[in-house]
Amino acid sequence: MAKRAIFEDVAQADKPMAKGGVIDAARRGSRAAARVWLVILFALVVVMIAVGGLTRLTDSGLSITEWKPVTGALPPMSAEAWAAEFDLYRQIPEYQLQNKGMTLSEFQFIYWWEWGHRQLGRVIGLVWALGFFGLLVTRKMPVGWTGRFLALGLLGGAQGAIGWWMVSSGLQGGMLDVASYRLATHLGLAFVILGLIAWFTLSMSRPEAALLQARRDRHGGLMTWGTVLLGLTFLQVLIGALVAGIDAGRNYIDWPLMAGGLTPPGMWDLQPAWRNLFENDGTVQFFHRLTGYLLFAVILAAWWRARRSAYRATQGAFAAVLGMAVLQMVLGIVTVMNSSPWHLAILHQLGAVALLVLVVRARHRAKYPLSQSVRG
Repeated sequence: MAKRAIFEDVAQADKPMAKGGVIDAARRGSRAAARVWLVILFALVVVMIAVGGLTRLTDSGLSITEWKPVTGALPPMSAEAWAAEFDLYRQIPEYQLQNKGMTLSEFQFIYWWEWGHRQLGRVIGLVWALGFFGLLVTRKMPVGWTGRFLALGLLGGAQGAIGWWMVSSGLQGGMLDVASYRLATHLGLAFVILGLIAWFTLSMSRPEAALLQARRDRHGGLMTWGTVLLGLTFLQVLIGALVAGIDAGRNYIDWPLMAGGLTPPGMWDLQPAWRNLFENDGTVQFFHRLTGYLLFAVILAAWWRARRSAYRATQGAFAAVLGMAVLQMVLGIVTVMNSSPWHLAILHQLGAVALLVLVVRARHRAKYPLSQSVRG
């Protein structure tokens, strides 16, 4: 054998590169598969929120008067079946007090909206089940995520039950619409599910090791700001649902005043007083405006604080929240001043979706900052 100097470098090129084991490869693959599944769920829930809003705006939500989670997947398939469905609708107050004389074709229009809304819920449940059990069967479930992904399915099931609880309130004597507080509960849970999916998707988009490393550099102060923003944004969504539930956005179309005053007339006329917070259109719209101003002020303060962050991605995330907040506020004002036409109302609702998701993203960036170069 040839002699070598004791200080001679040993060539590394001929040595094979270290490779991760099967477990490492599986974990990488599982996070990618879970991320794709979550993105599909996210898109479906966004569509579901939009369809739900249009169902409300077209007064279609009470057209199906029974809850049949399985057999209800099939629409009426014959003239006799359509006549039977129409007969059921004609027995509820909405038809008798508001839509008396409606033709079968007019009923079919609102029926298809509500059927599509419920059918989309079934599709979401199916996609969740296929993804969840698919990850389990193929052993690609990310380590430690089984419980969180299961919670999404349980919340989705609860959402279906709450949806019927909401619809049933509109079938009672004297009711022309569903109860506003039940509508707020239904929409609020949809936003909770969407926020969780967004957070999980952001986490699945980065390796577990990168998240653990980033967490050491988390910005506690901005995380607190993000938590406050999440709470206020969610509260504003709930109040917005109350506005939609009693058509409060169609009255008091002047801005920044309401009927020429700082507060609407008869703000506390209903008794007991708490009913005004749910049933008085002027009171509900007033607090929706007031909460919007407060939320915008807090977003502005959070953005100002985030400017001092050492991470550009974190700064950009809070700047995106501010930009969306400006757009959403302008859209809300335009919607109210035009008496809430359906196309502006649905854009405003989708704006709330975008704002909530951006707030979730900003808080995630504060907790798990994206790495950057020293120059960056």
